[in-house]
Amino acid sequence: MKSLNKLHKILIAVEDSRYSNQVASYGYELARKLDAVVALLHVNDIPVSTPYITDPMLNEAPVVMPDVIQAQDESGKKLLDRIADTFGNGITTYTFHKLGNPKEEILLTADEWEADLVIVGTHGRTGFDHFISGSVAEKVARKAKCPVLIIPNNKDEEE
Repeated sequence: MKSLNKLHKILIAVEDSRYSNQVASYGYELARKLDAVVALLHVNDIPVSTPYITDPMLNEAPVVMPDVIQAQDESGKKLLDRIADTFGNGITTYTFHKLGNPKEEILLTADEWEADLVIVGTHGRTGFDHFISGSVAEKVARKAKCPVLIIPNNKDEEE
């Protein structure tokens, strides 16, 4: 395992939720202290397999799947730009926006980018919700080739 002074590339996985601000803030603060570069990663899940989404009862025009994917792509890029602008002052930042399974894409990006550390957040789900959805953070921590830092969802700090 690499020592702290050899952590030069930090991959921070974010999503479009308020928890990502905690993750990004911590990751960038660590990057400053270690004089590291940051890569922000956002992964959109693959949309459901229907060719379009519409509610026939509302007489809406159908939204074709490529339009949904394009909207997700634009939203993800805006998220990465906002996080980099908010927290990355003075830190070299790369951005990756992927479509796929979050756990797999985080692991793949960490390997491809040769990350020294991966930082992910957790929603703190428990019980049945955790059983059904699992924990991306937990799965990444088990399979990653580099250290993984999991930032818990501190609800007390947000309120």
